[in-house]
Amino acid sequence: MFSVFQNEPLVNFTEDNPKQRMQEALTLVVGKLGKSYPVVIGKERVETGHINPSRNPSRMSQLIGNVSDASPELVDRAFESAHSAFPSWSNTPVETRARYLIKAAAIMRRKIYEYSAWLVYEAGKSWPEAYAEAAEAVDFLEFYAREAVRWGQPHPTTQFPGEENEVSYFPLGVGGVIAPWNFPLAILAGMTAAAIAAGNTVLLKPAEQTPVIAAKFMELLDAASLPAGVVNFIPGPGETVGEAMTGHPGITFVAFTGSKDVGLHINQRLATPNPEKKCIPRAILEMGGKDAIVVDENVNPDIAADGIVASAFGFQGQKCSACSRLIAHTKVYDAVLQKVVEKAAKLVVGDPADASTNMGAVIDADSYRKIMSYIAIGRSEGKLVLGGEDSNTSNDGGYFVHPTIFADVAPTSRLAQEEIFGPLLSVIRANSFQEAISIANDTQYGLTGGVYSNSRENLEYARREFQVGNLYLNRKCTGAFVDVQPFGGSKLSGTNSKAGGRQYLGLFLQGKSVCERW
Repeated sequence: MFSVFQNEPLVNFTEDNPKQRMQEALTLVVGKLGKSYPVVIGKERVETGHINPSRNPSRMSQLIGNVSDASPELVDRAFESAHSAFPSWSNTPVETRARYLIKAAAIMRRKIYEYSAWLVYEAGKSWPEAYAEAAEAVDFLEFYAREAVRWGQPHPTTQFPGEENEVSYFPLGVGGVIAPWNFPLAILAGMTAAAIAAGNTVLLKPAEQTPVIAAKFMELLDAASLPAGVVNFIPGPGETVGEAMTGHPGITFVAFTGSKDVGLHINQRLATPNPEKKCIPRAILEMGGKDAIVVDENVNPDIAADGIVASAFGFQGQKCSACSRLIAHTKVYDAVLQKVVEKAAKLVVGDPADASTNMGAVIDADSYRKIMSYIAIGRSEGKLVLGGEDSNTSNDGGYFVHPTIFADVAPTSRLAQEEIFGPLLSVIRANSFQEAISIANDTQYGLTGGVYSNSRENLEYARREFQVGNLYLNRKCTGAFVDVQPFGGSKLSGTNSKAGGRQYLGLFLQGKSVCERW
């Protein structure tokens, strides 16, 4: 019924038309800053009086918007709203549910530069990073709409004489979506779209650092005429709103993207017995990473360095897929390190509203302090070869950290084992390709990894032995495209849910085998 899915194309901001349109969008959004956004429960818009002021991380004096925080009592009301909406929504033909998402995608596509501008201001993304995220959000809406139709058809089984047998899939019920601040539009849209395309209703809690973008997504769903109560918007702290949601006995699933510690806590809460629970809630978890790029001998250092720098320092290293460890064969170690340092030193750090900026500020003061604490640790665990200075140079309160690289880091050091979530790269020497892969695997995480090699034998070895959910050979380890590289890791990186893949919607569905004997 729909055309074949295609990824939304990206643009080149060195060209005049995209550059002009982005500048116009940034100006447009400036005129919309500072507004108030309520809790949304069904048809209600609730101003709570408990306000979370969202600010531009690169210019802290610039108010993005004031967002009302929900309370545990409002979470209960939101659950009742979603519960009331569930019978009608779950029985809506899957083709109709899909059309809501297709409409939302069309609206977002027409305003894609404006959504990108919101990401620049509230999340601190450079122009290319912001546009790529908005395009990914469009992709999720389009792809999951089509996937819902596919999953909604009967799934035939091997037939038995005298009977009709089939397997069908049905929605789980009311679920929670807890979105991250680093991809506050794409991941939020993806988790929400998958849940509602499958016929579920949702309580949506955005990250505290980026609630305005989430409110804009709610406006998008309203513009697409999504029925009230299908998605209920409950911003607020994880300690209150998140706890109330994950502890609610009626919740059937929680889709979460964020840190390892919070993900494990959610998993524990969902697994805790409660006499009021009527199901085992599903935990759909995307958590952290300690991602490595391995560089084999006889690799062109220039080519490898381009991918390493893009992976390590894109969006200030604030991606769960970011390269935080470079593991280089001893024969190319010095040459690769030199090229990486040279290229990283040329990155422009500043206000991402400026087209020339490569890296904006990190998201907030807590993140800044954490990164600087690891830089202090690194001084005793490695050799500082780039950055490392106190980088909070903004006169307007933004928390800027310049690309920082430590060489000669031990594989078992804190710098090489713990997730930092910032622009800090640890460089490790390996005496063989096999040792490099062993070092890469020796963490509690298993999200993304990359390999640069000209050896077919070693590339095949990496395919078998590199313990990650997303492996990239001879390219950077960030930038997964919907239905091109389904995303998600294992170990303590999550439940290997493979977002943007053809099995993802199954996580939001339950199967029923039906047999009729004639």
